[in-house]
Amino acid sequence: MKGIRAVITLVLAGLALGAGPGVALAAARTELRDIDITVVEGGALVSLDTSGTTSHNLFTLEKPDRVVIDLSHTRKAKSLRVPKGAGLVKTIRTGERPDGAYRVVLELKSAVPARGEWQSAPKGGGKQFVIALGKGVSANSPAAANEPPKVVRPAHAPADDDRDIIVAVDAGHGGRDPGAIGRNGTYEKDVVLGIAQALAERINEERGMRAVLVRDGDYFIMLRDRMGRARKAKADLFVSVHADSIRDRSITGASVYVLSERGASSEAARWLAERENAADLMGGVTLDDKEASLASVLLDLSQTASLSASMTAAQLVLAELDRSFGVRKSQVQQAQLVVLKSPDIPSMLVETGYISNPQEESRLKTRKHQKRIAEAIFTGIRAYFEDNAPAGTRLARERRATLAGVMAAPASP
Repeated sequence: MKGIRAVITLVLAGLALGAGPGVALAAARTELRDIDITVVEGGALVSLDTSGTTSHNLFTLEKPDRVVIDLSHTRKAKSLRVPKGAGLVKTIRTGERPDGAYRVVLELKSAVPARGEWQSAPKGGGKQFVIALGKGVSANSPAAANEPPKVVRPAHAPADDDRDIIVAVDAGHGGRDPGAIGRNGTYEKDVVLGIAQALAERINEERGMRAVLVRDGDYFIMLRDRMGRARKAKADLFVSVHADSIRDRSITGASVYVLSERGASSEAARWLAERENAADLMGGVTLDDKEASLASVLLDLSQTASLSASMTAAQLVLAELDRSFGVRKSQVQQAQLVVLKSPDIPSMLVETGYISNPQEESRLKTRKHQKRIAEAIFTGIRAYFEDNAPAGTRLARERRATLAGVMAAPASP
């Protein structure tokens, strides 16, 4: 096909206020507040966060392959920052149109199907236009989410009882946030991206496990959005990778953090206060239709299990890091770190070394050392899942089969 492959036009503004289809859009302009890219299996999701729903045109162009979205009666917010490309999205360009529309252009590495739909914004108020890029990629329509479930099961446990364990690997900082800077000018954001990519590669080599990179390039992601991406990927474990810094340049060694109980309490209060907007817990339980006391109990149960699992997994990772390199802190640390606050995903933050130490800075820059760190983290993760395989996974099924074989074997004479 040449030129425009498809044009999708949808007019919702005015109808939501009870006006007929012939009524013009209100004079007030919608604001485009944020643009976000999520790399998913088979493609990508691009979210355009706006102050409200408006009409749009979505179409594709060739040479180069592009997806173009025109949001009518829209202007950019002063705070809007356009992210760099990720996954199959090479670059993103934006600009105002003479007719008052605001245009977003997604330049792609190759031509793929593109579909868009409006959703409620996940962060209080406003709307979100989600573009699904790739064959079979879904924007997760809220209309579908409101349908009663046909089968009751955890949200991320498919019926075939043979899914992969999913690990969300988060490279800290990125884009305009370089993180710590070593004495020789090494940026933390670059070091941890290399380690995260090596860890994801190692996880993907393991049968029955799959990694999802929270960021796969040099772009900035808000802390809560990192949690959100892990939840969207239905991750069984969240690992955030960092490199520490301290005034004393002689300090070296890794450390591992999990969320403190105080941090968990503050997050529980936040979820309960905003539970009408809260996404489902990973067990398929939503809080928005529950009485306050029941919602509190359900959230507390989820958090207790998550914190316990976080500590167990973190201890195993710390032990492997100590065995391979030596660690700065021999016990798992606890802190109120926002990125660890998901109430239903076991989460840890790994400080892989001190970039403020010149010798450790030099090691952290090398691909060889990054792979060694990734291997140690992976070994701890694998040890955790060998004893704590989530229900519905291939590993859990294989463990049951092994146990059944042992139980069925005749006793030795």
